[in-house]
Amino acid sequence: MMRVNHEYTRGGALAYLAAYDVHQAHVFGRCTPSTGITPFMALVEQVMTCEPYASAKRVFWVVDNGSSHRGQAAIDRLAARFPNAVMVHTPIHASWLNQVEIFFSVVQRKVVSPNDFTDLNEVEQRLTDFEKRYNATATPFRWKFTRDDLHALLTRLTEHERQESMTELPHAA
Repeated sequence: MMRVNHEYTRGGALAYLAAYDVHQAHVFGRCTPSTGITPFMALVEQVMTCEPYASAKRVFWVVDNGSSHRGQAAIDRLAARFPNAVMVHTPIHASWLNQVEIFFSVVQRKVVSPNDFTDLNEVEQRLTDFEKRYNATATPFRWKFTRDDLHALLTRLTEHERQESMTELPHAA
């Protein structure tokens, strides 16, 4: 019988934080050793100190309910540092509404998987390279589904549910 030992060496972790300008299809990313209030606010600083965000009347920050930007304290902290920044939280378990999450899913598929990195520097370089390429080639998503389309869909669904409830057969006793 042959015995094989495998030594696992943990190489550490790296957090990739990103902000996504939906109008420009532009990503602002940064790699940090961990997440938290300080790294999040550094990302905000990175974005809000450059144009057009610095002089914009309002800049909406759509965020999930992560601990670094959850609740009223986070809203107040953001507004105190950048009065033109408005924090908007997605509903709980609805981070898919946040378009940066779509970017993160692309990063997961195209950059991070498979996890074959030799060290954290390689991870950071691959993330940075991908971000540069993405920013050079991405275009804003153009929604074609209008309010009228939504209203028509909801009307059809309501009518369908009404017809289903009228045609349900009674259960046999």
